[in-house]
Amino acid sequence: MAEAEAVQLKEEGNRHFQRQDYKAAAKSYSQALKLTKDKALLATLYRNRAACGLKTESYVQAASDASRAIDINSSDIKALYRRCQALEHLGKLAQAFKDVQCCATLEPRNQNFQETLRRLNTSIQEKLRVQFSTDSRVQKMFEILLDGNSKADKLEKAANNLIVLSREEAGAERIFQNNGVALLRQLLDTKRPELMLAAVRTLSGMCSGHRARATAILHAVRIDRICSLMAVENEELPLTVCNLLQAIIDALSGEDKREHRGKEEALVLDTKKDLKQINNHLLDMLVSKKVSGQGRDQALNLLNKNVPRKDLAIHDNSRTIYVVDNGLRKILKVVGQVPDLPSCLPLTDNTRMLASILINKLYDDLRCDPERDHFRKICEEYITGKFDPQDMDKNVIAIQTVSGILQGPFDLGNQLLGLKGVMEMMVALCGSEREADQLVAVEALIHASTKLSRATFIITNGVSLLKEIYKTTKNEKIKIRTLVGLCKLGSAGGTDYGLRQFAEGSTEKLAKQCHKWLCNTSTDTRTRRWAAEGLAYLTLDADVKDDFVQDIPALQAMLELAKTPDKTILYSVATTLVNCTNSYDVNEVIPELVQLAKFSKQHVPEEHPKDKKDFVDMRVKRLLKAGVISVLACMVKADNAILTDQTKELLARVFLALCDNPKDRGTIVAQGGGKALIPLALEGTDVGKVKAAHALAKIAAVSNPDIAFPGERVYEVVRPLVSLLNTQRDGLQNYEALLGLTNLSERSDKLRQKIFKEKALPDIENYMFENHDQLRQAATECMCNMVVNKEVQERFLADGNDRLKLVVLLCGEDDDKVQNAAAGALAMLTAAHKKLCFKMTQVTTQWLEILQRLCLHDRMSVQHRGLVIAYNLLAADAELAKKLVESELLEILTVVGKQEPDEKRAAVVQTARECLIKCMDYGFIKPVS
Repeated sequence: MAEAEAVQLKEEGNRHFQRQDYKAAAKSYSQALKLTKDKALLATLYRNRAACGLKTESYVQAASDASRAIDINSSDIKALYRRCQALEHLGKLAQAFKDVQCCATLEPRNQNFQETLRRLNTSIQEKLRVQFSTDSRVQKMFEILLDGNSKADKLEKAANNLIVLSREEAGAERIFQNNGVALLRQLLDTKRPELMLAAVRTLSGMCSGHRARATAILHAVRIDRICSLMAVENEELPLTVCNLLQAIIDALSGEDKREHRGKEEALVLDTKKDLKQINNHLLDMLVSKKVSGQGRDQALNLLNKNVPRKDLAIHDNSRTIYVVDNGLRKILKVVGQVPDLPSCLPLTDNTRMLASILINKLYDDLRCDPERDHFRKICEEYITGKFDPQDMDKNVIAIQTVSGILQGPFDLGNQLLGLKGVMEMMVALCGSEREADQLVAVEALIHASTKLSRATFIITNGVSLLKEIYKTTKNEKIKIRTLVGLCKLGSAGGTDYGLRQFAEGSTEKLAKQCHKWLCNTSTDTRTRRWAAEGLAYLTLDADVKDDFVQDIPALQAMLELAKTPDKTILYSVATTLVNCTNSYDVNEVIPELVQLAKFSKQHVPEEHPKDKKDFVDMRVKRLLKAGVISVLACMVKADNAILTDQTKELLARVFLALCDNPKDRGTIVAQGGGKALIPLALEGTDVGKVKAAHALAKIAAVSNPDIAFPGERVYEVVRPLVSLLNTQRDGLQNYEALLGLTNLSERSDKLRQKIFKEKALPDIENYMFENHDQLRQAATECMCNMVVNKEVQERFLADGNDRLKLVVLLCGEDDDKVQNAAAGALAMLTAAHKKLCFKMTQVTTQWLEILQRLCLHDRMSVQHRGLVIAYNLLAADAELAKKLVESELLEILTVVGKQEPDEKRAAVVQTARECLIKCMDYGFIKPVS
């Protein structure tokens, strides 16, 4: 019974293979393999599954299956040739050559085998030539680099050549085989920055996409040595070493998505131990005084990128749990650093923010309440353990830690604010005589007043304290922070005009003070950053945002600040721009509910007069004039850890608001807005990706794609636009995405192929059925461009679908634009395939009536397309032509053909005459002398 079922499954697999459903075929063969022990059948099944592997480009599996068939029958010529093909694709040319030699011995007259032998022989000779020349080049380069007397230009050239060589698989392997790692370690020991950089970059190239080499390099160079290089006081070397470690982590964890094969897979089965060792060293770097600020930042960047899960659908969060248990206290120590205290670790402006982001990502990566409770307990123990009545420095560090957590996971921060003594300690530190204490306390109060309920508590308890500090302090750093605290509390009512926290005019006064701080270039960047944060809160008030965009020096100062190395300002600038462009979400006001609220004496949100569209449009114009697009493009390029998904969403919102007016889109493209939007549409929050994709659609709909998205970038635009065709998106997003795809599909067949591969065709067809006139028109115009592609034409040729029927019926619509697009599509389809000419006459009985209406149409472009369709049908077949001549179409063609061909009607008249000449060729009509 089992053997019979195995034979049936083999036959089923063969049928799937003939239908080109290779995955289903492989599945059938795999099921059959489990049921049979017959050696001949086993060999056939393995051989057939190898053929599926070749078709699906699973070359490792194909080679393995072919080998199993050969083990059963060593002269199985099909299995030998299939293994040869698989091995050739895997780059194992010598082994492939041996297999095809066996094939040629068994069948010497087979031309295919002889041709493969010649090709492989040529490839092997070329590979050997490159290998020997590469070996000598590698040796020569190392000699130059290790020679202390080499000239600077020679050194630089040799270093760059080595880096380029390491990025090619063959070059990287030759460096590795020629004792390259030991020589590169010697370069690292030279202490010469340019040689050390070259060595690290070469090692990065060698590690990329190769697990075995990455493991060998990690063990040879040692993780402690790599981390010590990343710890140096230098901006370039820590970043380069960070890239090396990232390449190693990607190779070990399989994130490089490259196929590992054969012996290499067997060599490195378990990489968890190495990955854990890397994480331990990175966590140790966080609290080491020997590590520079830049080195600490890169360690945080690596942890941010590699510890939390990239996809929450993956169940395993063991890396996060391990880091929480073994490293959370170390991360909290970084968050709690106070620059003015002598015990402070070396930091940059970004270090504490990166640590806050890491805490936020770790907390978000936890899967259940017990894990979150454990996380909270560690934080509570750390903070309460710092409180000490005898040591004010420890108290300051505790409050700084709370402040840092508040910039990460809000709900955890709010829970920690409820700890006994935290709020009291904040207020006490505000009254301290030490300026460092006041600085920390004011910052903590600012972050604590994120929630309206908490802000209300501080308004009643802390405003007078903040005002007192603002008046009495002479330290500008404290002054600006107390100002931001007041700004934040003043904006606690949000955009609601009726919920102002402070007296009329108070927020404008605070804003003017922020403007002054922003424009004061003699102040350090970090202090001016706080002024930008103050405006991020105050610009919720329409009076403030209107004044801000009119104050050109202040606006320019903030935009210039966004370009500085201190990237912690990005969120504040992005928030201010969202407020100025009103691109935040606004709840729809339902008049009936407003009346009900008034009747029940509930508060009704009020819109500020300056939040109306005219004012918003004016603000957008001013921002564009100030060069906001180039600043946004610069912000998008920021380091990934600092540029959080929330910041990306804010930037996407701003871009969408700026793209609203079609007249402004040329300016946006000219300043690099199109290129900047692509990464925002591919990564970030779901809302952010949709907003960025919508902005891309607006640009793609009206711009020349070659200018808006130069080079290969244009292909990256397709996927975001196709995502907007989802029925869950609103009508405007669907419409503008279709316009964008229409414009792209007009450019080249490569773009049409990309749109087809992104599976946009079913969605475009879906909108061709839409009742909404504009959506139906846009979808039909897009299809008109798409039918030029051969694969799309094959969909129309396939039996059992109504695609052609839909296009023919759309030619009979009353809407001129829909008719024009549908007639264009039909003209191209009937010109490309005679089969479609016959099919057109079968899909609907109305086809002839529709064709006649097209040929008599008032709009010349529609009439011309109709006449082209008529010519295609006439040219396809004599019988079909006879049917057309016997109808009223001949009379229509005669009338149109007799017209005088003026400049506008020349194409129409000429096409009609060509139709008549075709009828004459068949002998259906004769010329009148």
